[in-house]
Amino acid sequence: MATPLRVLVHGGGIGGLSLAIALARRGHTVEVAELREQLDALGVGIIQPSNALHVMRELGVLDACLEVGFEWEVLTICDPAGNPLAKIPQPRMDGAPANNGIPRPALAQVLGRAAAEAGATVRFGTTVAELADDGEGVDVTLSDGSTGRWDVVVGFDGIGSPLRTRLYGDRYRPEYTGFANWRVTVPRQAGVQGVVMSTGNQAAKALLTPITDELMYLGAVFAEAEDFRPDRERAHEQLAERLAGFSGPVAEALAHVTDPAAVVYSRISQVTVEEPWHVGRVVLAGDAAHASTPHLAQGAAMAVEDALVLARELDAAEDVPSALAAWEARRRPRAMFVQSLSRAVLKQETGTATTPEEDELLKIGIPGAAHVLVKPY
Repeated sequence: MATPLRVLVHGGGIGGLSLAIALARRGHTVEVAELREQLDALGVGIIQPSNALHVMRELGVLDACLEVGFEWEVLTICDPAGNPLAKIPQPRMDGAPANNGIPRPALAQVLGRAAAEAGATVRFGTTVAELADDGEGVDVTLSDGSTGRWDVVVGFDGIGSPLRTRLYGDRYRPEYTGFANWRVTVPRQAGVQGVVMSTGNQAAKALLTPITDELMYLGAVFAEAEDFRPDRERAHEQLAERLAGFSGPVAEALAHVTDPAAVVYSRISQVTVEEPWHVGRVVLAGDAAHASTPHLAQGAAMAVEDALVLARELDAAEDVPSALAAWEARRRPRAMFVQSLSRAVLKQETGTATTPEEDELLKIGIPGAAHVLVKPY
């Protein structure tokens, strides 16, 4: 569109800030409504695979991400004792690095600085209180009482998206998979030069992921009751109990876990909005529209791809409705591939029955998926 747009982004996470950067650098007016009081991030760290790093390069923040993270190229598969079984080189997308492990708070700061430098505004402690879409624009009242009119409202507000509930009611609530993620930051072992995944015994898998020269995180997936929550006083002991069958690097990492408050626990859920991801000029993206299990390490990558492609389609189309339709036509097949294969891998790793369709996807496998996802989005 030749005329600059006014865009409200609901949610200042990885996807929302990426969209703010992409749009503001194209001359659009962007405001981010963020419920938190600062650009911090829950959790420990994440993997930025090559397709995510390709987006970071397009946004002008690749070097900043690599500076505060840990670049790596080989996935190592081990037995429960830590003996290597396979080393799998990771593909690259158009010359972008293969992978980068990065602390979530550090990534939030990188993206927040870039958004501010591009001219986007982040309004902290606010959320959408009311909105009215008249077909030509969206009138929004925020929780702080301020009002504004926007050409587009984008919900990058996560798997529990309030904006999704506003648009679709309770039709697309998060679906718990029966499994949960345990993660904790520990000192990086010298031998952990990329993700080291140990499989077998009680856990679906245990992973060591480097996120800086000094730090890595230990992650593990277990079947857990939906109402289970770790004991605040002994979460570190509960994690150790679940990983009792592992030795070698996993056990060495566990020896550093002495603070129960350092253990991050999250249920693994997914969301699939089966209706169009936009209602009028209000659109959902990232986990709000298509949250996946973490088994392909593509959740944040799908969000930043969503952001960059949406910015491109808003530039290319003649009007907002056409842009949103074109964006979804490009994004839905790729996001659904990631979601379906991620869920199939979860089932395979945990001995859960799979469908014939999932069996076909599993023939592609994680290495095959990596090669698919470094093709253009």
